[in-house]
Amino acid sequence: MLNGKKVLFSGMQATGTLTLGNYLGALKNWIELADEYECFYSVVDMHSITVRQEPSELRKKARNLMALYIAAGLDPEDNCIYYQSHVSGHAELAWILNCFTYVGELNRMTQFKDKARKHADNINAGLYTYPVLMAADILLYQADVVPVGIDQMQHLEITRDIAGRFNAIYGDVFTIPEPYIGKQGAKIMSLQDPSKKMSKSDENPNASIYLLDDPDTVMRKFKRAVTDSEACIAYNDEQPGVKNLLDIYCAATNTSIDDALKEFEGQGYGQLKEAVGESVIAILKPLQQRFNEILADKDYLDNIIKTNAERAQTASLKTLRKVQKKVGFPERVR
Repeated sequence: MLNGKKVLFSGMQATGTLTLGNYLGALKNWIELADEYECFYSVVDMHSITVRQEPSELRKKARNLMALYIAAGLDPEDNCIYYQSHVSGHAELAWILNCFTYVGELNRMTQFKDKARKHADNINAGLYTYPVLMAADILLYQADVVPVGIDQMQHLEITRDIAGRFNAIYGDVFTIPEPYIGKQGAKIMSLQDPSKKMSKSDENPNASIYLLDDPDTVMRKFKRAVTDSEACIAYNDEQPGVKNLLDIYCAATNTSIDDALKEFEGQGYGQLKEAVGESVIAILKPLQQRFNEILADKDYLDNIIKTNAERAQTASLKTLRKVQKKVGFPERVR
């Protein structure tokens, strides 16, 4: 508990650009969480360097992500939105937790295996111990809940295992985090392969709508979206491409599936794609305008970065100092 509220933590890598799926599936519904939770949203730039990054590009993407969080509606006063690298406790706690994590546990992490295949020329120790840093991210703030998708559930499980192991040795030190199950946003799938989620790391640029895509790009991607040969607009698993387009349209326009089916009855896929494209352009326009305003106001954004880093640092120190004392590190002379 912090300030009388349960704590929620979430982090997103400072690589790529947020997608329509990130927004409609999660971010849009996070806006109201500050009423119930003390929310920490980290731009996890430390995780980003497990894969080689161009330094200037990483700094730019981290700043863009910070601005996008705010432009999407997260109030930086109600929510602590900060750079992971600006809070030293993440790295300090990660080292301690490394000493309470078993190699066998890390060997079972599927994401390491996947990334090792993709980056065979750079299989580094950071990539291997990535889950421990993620555990430190969560445990540092005594998070009660963590919003996770199916692909991240394994990371939350190892976090719970590490915390439980530490607590069994030293007492009740860490809160054991639970997955956040709240209001479900729309499940937005890839435009080119509707069997998988829309992802900011998809190698096919036509598969995802990015929040900073211009209107022409948005419309072009929707016109290229995979449908099928049925030539009728129906909402079922046999037509996953059409189903995905309808899900996007309904999420963007706050329309029910039944009403959408009535609206598009007798129309073709081309008309559906154009309508979906227009609805998405309409919600992205004010978000992009706000994003550009934030980036243009350097002092405003710099103040948020500084202030929220201090907030996160203050919140993290209580846990870090307690952990350091438990493991036997000498106390600091005041």
